[in-house]
Amino acid sequence: MSYILRATAKGGDVRIFAAITTEMVEKARATHNLSATASAALGRFLTAGSIMGLMLKSKEDTLTLTINGGGEAGNLVVVANSSGNVKGYISNPFVDPPLNNKGKLDVGGAIGIDGTLNVIKDLGLKEPYSSQVPIRTGEIGDDIAYYFTVSEQTPSAVVVGVQVDTDLSIKSAGGLIIQMMPGADPLLADLITYRLEEIPQLSKLIGDGKSGEDILNMLFDDMDLKIFEKIEVGYVCDCSRERVERALISMGREELESIKEEEDIEIQCHFCNTKYSFTKKDIEEMIK
Repeated sequence: MSYILRATAKGGDVRIFAAITTEMVEKARATHNLSATASAALGRFLTAGSIMGLMLKSKEDTLTLTINGGGEAGNLVVVANSSGNVKGYISNPFVDPPLNNKGKLDVGGAIGIDGTLNVIKDLGLKEPYSSQVPIRTGEIGDDIAYYFTVSEQTPSAVVVGVQVDTDLSIKSAGGLIIQMMPGADPLLADLITYRLEEIPQLSKLIGDGKSGEDILNMLFDDMDLKIFEKIEVGYVCDCSRERVERALISMGREELESIKEEEDIEIQCHFCNTKYSFTKKDIEEMIK
């Protein structure tokens, strides 16, 4: 099971989300047949998106994250809802550059830094809220943290990690988003940063069997940690034949008339790879 813990520390001065997303990321890897580096990149993005989805206020709200730094990975897209369920894809699922100078999967190199991270929140208003920030490192966590600091004026630590096994399956995946609330002691942020640097790598802790509770207790020991809820999350695509039909109809009569001249058409969902076939007769019904 993939899940997210919602917690606070220091009497509410610190807001915390801790995610264990190994199963979620494994489902995405298997769905898209990802390389090791593509798994690490999309897995980090899905984990961050899942946590950010839970930050949405209303049940109907949705969040879309995109990042494209001009690297071989191409465009990464993640869509999350307010339950923390996500779906996503990477333009180049086979991207796999050499390891970086630390001997790790080179996510930053695959994504690149010549581009932007875009955050779009559909809050049920006339226009979605949209914000974009330059990519800092392409490593995902740093870029999400920069977004929170610049666009939402919320100083945040963002840690996302994915460990890929030798058979390309996901050994571990998870994330932390830790945010300082207004009025919190600035020295508290320094202490938390120090502790994050001192503990083992997050994906290694998860791979060694540590739970979200274990990791939070390790970080926030003596800080009045309070865990409020544990929310099950997953990789869930909500596409259907009816939704694809509505999308086709929304293209308008003229476009449908031109499609009708082709042979039968097949449309594939980017997020789950499900294929939907439509005959000329189906298109004629849509035109009517």
